[in-house]
Amino acid sequence: MANTPSAKKAVRKIAARTEVNKSRRSRVRTFIRKVEDAILAGDQTAAQAALQAAQPELMRAATKGVLHKNTASRKVSRLTKRVQGLSA
Repeated sequence: MANTPSAKKAVRKIAARTEVNKSRRSRVRTFIRKVEDAILAGDQTAAQAALQAAQPELMRAATKGVLHKNTASRKVSRLTKRVQGLSA
C-alpha cells in the first residue's frame, strides 16, 4: 500500500495510463479483427481497405508504447502478406 504522497500520485498515474493503454490495445485488436474477417470472407477489396485503416493504428500504438515497434511492424507485414495472398 502506498503511503507517501508521491507514491499515491504514482498509483493514480499508473491507473490512468493503464486505462488509456487498455483502450488503445482494444482499438488495435478491433482493427486487426476487421482485416482478418475480410480475409476469411475472401473479399480482397474490403481486406485491403481494412488493412489501410489498421496500419496507422498499429504504428500509433507502437509510437505510444502500447506495442513494441517490431511487433507492430511484424503484424502489419503478416496481414499484408495474407491480403496479398487473396489475389493468388
